[in-house]
Amino acid sequence: MVERGSRSALAAGRAREARAGLADCRLCAHDCGVNRLAGEQGLCHAGPETRFFSAQVEMGDEAELTPTFAVALSGCDLRCDFCITGAASWNPQAGREFSARAMAAKAVRALQGGARTIQLLGGEPTIHLPSVLEWVAELPDTAKLIWKTNAHGSAQAREWLDGVFDVWLADYKFGNDACALRLARVPNYLRSVQANLEWATEHSELIVRHLLMPGHGECCWRPAAEWLAAHLPGVKVSLRAGFWPGWQSGRHAELRSTTTVAEEKRAFELARDLGLRLIP
Repeated sequence: MVERGSRSALAAGRAREARAGLADCRLCAHDCGVNRLAGEQGLCHAGPETRFFSAQVEMGDEAELTPTFAVALSGCDLRCDFCITGAASWNPQAGREFSARAMAAKAVRALQGGARTIQLLGGEPTIHLPSVLEWVAELPDTAKLIWKTNAHGSAQAREWLDGVFDVWLADYKFGNDACALRLARVPNYLRSVQANLEWATEHSELIVRHLLMPGHGECCWRPAAEWLAAHLPGVKVSLRAGFWPGWQSGRHAELRSTTTVAEEKRAFELARDLGLRLIP
């Protein structure tokens, strides 16, 4: 967990290391190794600077986290065809320029206005880790920080994140590598995500979120749920049933509709049968 009183200094020091690391970027599990400082681009297409497309108090997340001041950074290392913010999440040039100091001031005002937590998301914040750490260095050490991630970060990213965020809110999107490759164009998905989830449960509070998708109850939710029950017993699990066929979902026949009542019922019954710790 975060040591209060030391987080801002810790983040400031690591921010310098992380920014230098953009010369050989290995922040996510794609391990591109491009020199982003020189204008080279990896699979996320991000450069050295960060932009954001949303920064506001939100109520749609897990009950224990809201109201939260949520900052969504532009760009992502995955290409999920069902992404509800795909236009901005896929494009690191979307939105407005991110200023660590100015955004910290907005976050502080949100806390003073009643927000309980500060949440960073995307897109995917891991690809913007230098800016993230610069921002944390400007925030009060007493603020409760939430790291909303696709859990596809690298071991190097984990080192720089250690002790910085109070809660990891991590997506476990797919239960097998084939669905991950077909729907998000990401290879070797399970190896990276499971390693990050196991690490997170030892270094912070962890909430694992899974979005139930139509036609993917058996191939994705069941193996994900069984893995969580076997490897992370007692972890908080947020099973989301609000799938919406947006962005490029139409490329896949099974994703052209919402989940059925029967699918949702089976999914929650499985969670209960496995003894998963579901949270609202």
